[in-house]
Amino acid sequence: MKAQLLQMSTPDGPFTILARDGVVLSSGWTGNPGDLTGQVHPSLRPASIEVVASLGEISAAVEAFYSGDPAPAMQVPVRQKSGPFRAHAWDVLRLVQPGSPVTYTEYAGLAGNPKAVRAAASACAFNAAALFVPCHRVIRTDGSLGGFRWGLPIKQSLLAREAA
Repeated sequence: MKAQLLQMSTPDGPFTILARDGVVLSSGWTGNPGDLTGQVHPSLRPASIEVVASLGEISAAVEAFYSGDPAPAMQVPVRQKSGPFRAHAWDVLRLVQPGSPVTYTEYAGLAGNPKAVRAAASACAFNAAALFVPCHRVIRTDGSLGGFRWGLPIKQSLLAREAA
């Protein structure tokens, strides 16, 4: 199946989205589409990719986020595939409120297993749909940022933008 690829300019640098039929498969702050395709589950990887100028509501949600309204990004359909805990944990991430980051321990509890801190951290690490599944809203217990595939300066910028 064919997917669409869009590269957008943001204050945090290039933001690239890989989508199919209005559903985000992968996204992140990169100008290299190859950084995204490897994050898509093999059963969801597109056979071909078409570069597009807009993705409609998906593009609008990114623009809204950078204009101060993160809510539309949480409404964008996302398709990721994994085991039951990780899939549920990704859904839970979309419920974490902007400007109110949670710790990895709190996130594990929200996902239904307070002892599964490593599994919760792994869900963040393997999240392919950055921004739309806001793994940047999870921080360490000591208040430090922890990790972020797209770099800690971008994570800090996203959190600061949402706190404003």
